[in-house]
Amino acid sequence: MTAADATSQEPADDLAGLESSGPDERRIALGPTLRDLAIISLISVPIQAIATELSVPDIVIGLAVLYGMAVLGLLLTRYVPLRLPSVAWISLVAVLFTLPMLPWAGVIFPLVEGIDFLALAVPPLAYAGFAISSLEIGVLKRSGWKILLIAILVFAGTYVGSAVVAEISLRLTGAL
Repeated sequence: MTAADATSQEPADDLAGLESSGPDERRIALGPTLRDLAIISLISVPIQAIATELSVPDIVIGLAVLYGMAVLGLLLTRYVPLRLPSVAWISLVAVLFTLPMLPWAGVIFPLVEGIDFLALAVPPLAYAGFAISSLEIGVLKRSGWKILLIAILVFAGTYVGSAVVAEISLRLTGAL
């Protein structure tokens, strides 16, 4: 048996051929990205109305300001030669717009301070739950019942663990 025969009999790596560095964010089409961001912002209006005590106009203004920050961050990602991920640029823009020592922070911060950021994460997280790739389907098919068992145990453990932490916290604070 030659060395070439030995290597040809090794199992193929499921992730072979995938780029480890990920896509270049400069190639992301701005139009569809901004459209999707606008859709998520619109979906977030009723969620914010439920999660906060803000009026609908205040919610729309706050989300519009956040949308503007995200647009500016995406534009910086696209056109500035310093390669940072879009989330870094967007975060940097948001920080610069809300730093208390900067003159415009007194205008920007009150517009966004009432927005519930946990509720803002609901639409993208729900979409991410539905976005299953063919690679994940392939892994599921090869794993079979074992991955289902592991998933059930992880979900149950997470639920029970969260319930225990909540119970302890409520007892320590005297709420129970």
